[in-house]
Amino acid sequence: MTAETPPDRRVVVDSLGVGVATGAYGVSFGAVATASGLDVWQACALSLLVFTGASQFAFVGVVAAGGAPLTGSLTALLLGSRNLFYGATMAPRLEVRGWRRLVTAHLVIDESTAMGLGQDDSRQSRLAFRLTGWSIFVLWNLMTLAGAVAGSRLGDPRTFGLDAAVGAAFLALLWPRLTAWPQRLVALVGAAAATGLVPWTAAGVPVIGGGAVAVVVGLVLARRGVAIEEPS
Repeated sequence: MTAETPPDRRVVVDSLGVGVATGAYGVSFGAVATASGLDVWQACALSLLVFTGASQFAFVGVVAAGGAPLTGSLTALLLGSRNLFYGATMAPRLEVRGWRRLVTAHLVIDESTAMGLGQDDSRQSRLAFRLTGWSIFVLWNLMTLAGAVAGSRLGDPRTFGLDAAVGAAFLALLWPRLTAWPQRLVALVGAAAATGLVPWTAAGVPVIGGGAVAVVVGLVLARRGVAIEEPS
């Protein structure tokens, strides 16, 4: 965008660009979900009701590994808890009341929050948040359906290597966010803890344990004044 581009037009173009790029990735979730044992409507229900990519991939990963749905749900809840902090940060800018708070809360994800916080004033922040959130929501659900229908027709997922797709997709979501050494340290320690628990615990428990260890490490680093995020 040039310096002469109107601010609102820039916000619209940037928000829709993020929405299309992120929402299109829903096709991979749909395919992975059905390859992991869910049917088409279960995959679509997860995208419609949960609508948090990392949590959705975590859930189907636990189920695919033979874990109980409850364990998968706890793992997804642990990963999705970050949205509570996003919501607390965005609330003063969004200025929503009543039933609209419930609807708006469903759109609080990584991308919509980042776009909302990246604007110069509250009005543009609301515009960016809503455009990004709704465009991702609509496209993510449509692409989940497309991926789920395609995945359900592939047969045995091991024939195409899709039994490893959950881990690969989850790593693809995580890797771009590890932009500073404290983040990499937290991720490495959490992954090591989860790996160590694999032989001794049921499916899904290593992810919960590794996540808990990562949270502790992050809190320790924060108490020592180490910035988890790189300065902008």
